[in-house]
Amino acid sequence: MESSILTLILIFSVLSVIQLLYYVMSKTQPNIDYTDVGFRIKTWWGMLVIFCLATFLNPVVSLLSLMVLTFFTLKEYFSMIKTRKADRRLFLWAYLTIPVQFYWIYIEWYGMFIVFIPIYVFLVLPLPRLINKGTVGFMRSVSSTQWGLMLMVFGLSHLAYFQFASPQYGAGLVLFLVVLTQLNDVVHTIASLYFGRRRIVPTSNPNLTWEGFACAFLATTGCAYLIYPYLTPLSPTFALLSGMLISLSGFFGSLTVSVLKRDLLIGDDGRFDALKKSYLSRVDSLTYTSPIFFHFIRYFYEFM
Repeated sequence: MESSILTLILIFSVLSVIQLLYYVMSKTQPNIDYTDVGFRIKTWWGMLVIFCLATFLNPVVSLLSLMVLTFFTLKEYFSMIKTRKADRRLFLWAYLTIPVQFYWIYIEWYGMFIVFIPIYVFLVLPLPRLINKGTVGFMRSVSSTQWGLMLMVFGLSHLAYFQFASPQYGAGLVLFLVVLTQLNDVVHTIASLYFGRRRIVPTSNPNLTWEGFACAFLATTGCAYLIYPYLTPLSPTFALLSGMLISLSGFFGSLTVSVLKRDLLIGDDGRFDALKKSYLSRVDSLTYTSPIFFHFIRYFYEFM
């Protein structure tokens, strides 16, 4: 407990410094858009609160907090889909999978947790859309719903399972993952703003550049090596590998969600810009980094 308190104090101090730097930079350089950076920092503070709840109270509190986050993220995703009346029943069943998925975490039934959405839900989900609802738009509504469940529910739910799979190290691993994921996004954004020249996918996300990717990859890997002794039981080699893996998967997560948003909101640029401030934009990278990092640690370490 004493080491956890010292870790929290250290993280709080670092976040306070970052918050101050963000405030100074946004005031002294008003011509540069630091909006995305500000939202990422807010995400850090939110995850620090969840870490405190898990450390000082009960993992169930953090599990419920993450379940609520998953609900709002999925809700924002569904708000982008152009729906018919026939799709509403489908969305209702999708929402009902959230408490069930987190219940498997609570009772620590890993086997059901890992197959419930990718197998059972995916096979059963089309039925409410088929029965007396016709076939028009079937493929788009079902596939887009399945994508939302896979990313926003299945992917993010891994954040909650860390603490149940490893009560001793779970909270630290979650914080390690979130800090590196958000750092990767922030460094990528800032580096692209200052000296990004070659865009990776200009049609879906003009903020992603090769220069930003290189800087984010190096910064995330270096940060992983610096903070792993305080938050994880990993070895130096696995800390470096984790940083590389989180940087790569975070990039693909951000890119995938950007493409999904662009595809679903074609012709609605105003709404696309508004969603940059949403929960979905803050946790887009975590939809990929959470399951990948979880299974990477579980495969090589027995404590998971």
